[in-house]
Amino acid sequence: MIEQKLLLVDDQPANLVSLEAILEDEGRTLLKAESGQEALKILLKEDVSLVLLDVQMPGMDGFEVAELMRQRKDTQTIPIIFVTAISKEKKYVFKGYQAGAVDYLFKPLDPLILKSKVNFFLELDRQRRELQVKLKEAQAHRAAYEAEKRNRGQGG
Repeated sequence: MIEQKLLLVDDQPANLVSLEAILEDEGRTLLKAESGQEALKILLKEDVSLVLLDVQMPGMDGFEVAELMRQRKDTQTIPIIFVTAISKEKKYVFKGYQAGAVDYLFKPLDPLILKSKVNFFLELDRQRRELQVKLKEAQAHRAAYEAEKRNRGQGG
């Protein structure tokens, strides 16, 4: 079973606790950050499968965190779900998608919707990781085959 890490980012500790309660599951590690800077530090150290990111935070907001993630090669493909209490106005939602969000959830969160969206993106991540393993195995087999072919050619 592939261990998957979720990064939960919210400046309100109570929101992190409720996200954790909803999303806690076997095979998952929940990493928590209370600021954009803290989130970026975690992303430098950890192999994260999915980020749930609050939009409104003091200092660096969720849009800025997402934009910085999209600039780094090792974090640019991590799916981001924005979690927000701000208006559902199209301009904010559009800004979120422009910043790199794959989805938007509005507070108060519906636990069933949250779980199903998170499960969907984690399943995609699991499939991607399995394909990477199979690709590495195939490349190793091919390299061994090529080496064997060369050795036979030399031994003659």
